[in-house]
Amino acid sequence: MRGLKDKIIVITGGLGDLGYATAVRMAEEGCVVVLVDLQPDTDHKAAGLGAHFWQFDISDEAAVAEACGAIEREIGPAHVLINTAARFIFKGVEATADEWQQINAVNIGGTSLMTKYIVPHMKKNGGGSIINFSSVSGFVGQASFATYNATKFAIRGLTKCWAQDLAPFGIRVNTLCPGYIYTSAFINSCEKLGLNIDEEDRRASAMHLLNRQGRPEEVAAAAAFLASDDSSFMTGSDLVVDGGYLAK
Repeated sequence: MRGLKDKIIVITGGLGDLGYATAVRMAEEGCVVVLVDLQPDTDHKAAGLGAHFWQFDISDEAAVAEACGAIEREIGPAHVLINTAARFIFKGVEATADEWQQINAVNIGGTSLMTKYIVPHMKKNGGGSIINFSSVSGFVGQASFATYNATKFAIRGLTKCWAQDLAPFGIRVNTLCPGYIYTSAFINSCEKLGLNIDEEDRRASAMHLLNRQGRPEEVAAAAAFLASDDSSFMTGSDLVVDGGYLAK
């Protein structure tokens, strides 16, 4: 992709399947990759990529401010921010106040805080690209998904507002909206709910015109496009990578 080599890329949720696949792709493009995650990098995934790693809670403003300042001092001002980090709480009207607080704090609040503290980096660089991960769940209603879908709708709204706010500074803001992707999160959800993984995979696959779930590297390719100069006339847009889910 044009214009990615040597760019500093910050990826939240960097140890998750989608975040890490994106990190792999960005490393292949010659970027300087910074992985951010709440969990420790016990498997040394960042080191395996030659990437940097910061462990902190993106819903904690003091931690975000300190880490983003350290990234700038130690590596340089970031050119691209990719917000993949998310809490997965799937509840309907029975959701508790605590569950709403937990999912909003990360999916909306954490995305907003990372953006707040990385935007000054981009202004110093004369521009940048912010990629917020939404989902097909940010377009449609899904039974018993109210908590999750509400945050994914909100991400799309934030993106369109920030695109207007930041365009004068040459900062583009877009959402990346995957369909069902076969990840460890999908497997863990099945196990937690006592569902047969193969049966759920077939059920999820049938929701897509391509009759399969997506792969993390397919989402990563779309993220690389939005980060690159190849998408230089895109801002405030939703890039849907869903195998035809929303077309059915």
